Amino acid sequence: MRQTGFFHHIGTFLLFSATVLLIITDISAPVVNGISMLRVDLDSRATSSNSWPSLTFGTFGYCVRDTTASGQDFCSRSHVGYDPVSIVEQNVQDVDFSDAATDTSKALTRVMILHPIATGLAFIAFLLALGAGVIGSLLASLCSLLTFIVTLIALICDFVAFGIIKSEVNNADNGSRAEWGAASWTILVSAICSFLATFIVFFTCCSARLHRRREARVVKDVPDGYGAPARRRRWW
Repeated sequence: MRQTGFFHHIGTFLLFSATVLLIITDISAPVVNGISMLRVDLDSRATSSNSWPSLTFGTFGYCVRDTTASGQDFCSRSHVGYDPVSIVEQNVQDVDFSDAATDTSKALTRVMILHPIATGLAFIAFLLALGAGVIGSLLASLCSLLTFIVTLIALICDFVAFGIIKSEVNNADNGSRAEWGAASWTILVSAICSFLATFIVFFTCCSARLHRRREARVVKDVPDGYGAPARRRRWW
């Protein structure tokens, strides 16, 4: 691996980065109130000059932030699957979601269970890449490819589910505004990292095998006794 060690380290770093980025997505609201996949800023009901009411939607739930005079946040418990449309309808005026949009967004939040699964796969791929052996690199590239596929599926479902809400809120023109949160971008970047890591680690695996075969061929082609020290003649 010493011939391709630099590139292998890059692939390993990308897998580590993908793991960290996915962890950020996993701990979005309601675990960490301020980290969200979608943020809805509510219509001009400020509780103070420095605080504005909002809804933050995450992997395992949501938070209603700064809607009281005390600025206290109300968050759901963490669980797989929830109904983001009903939360928006309770807090945003003049929004009208169809039954299909409601059912679709609610169903797709259940797919977010793939977030922690992708995190685990990325971490396993990172550990395999640390081995730096040919077999370890091959397994790491396969695990990284699986991580990318799982992350891509989760990413598509996330953007479809919250894209429905974002579009309706922004089209309502009622003073509320929806925008993508940090957790949406972290899962996007993690998918890119795992995609690049798949090819980089696989390249280092193939290159290492090629170098080993080449070195073995060179050793095999050396004549017997070539380079051996000359035998000393005895003086008698």
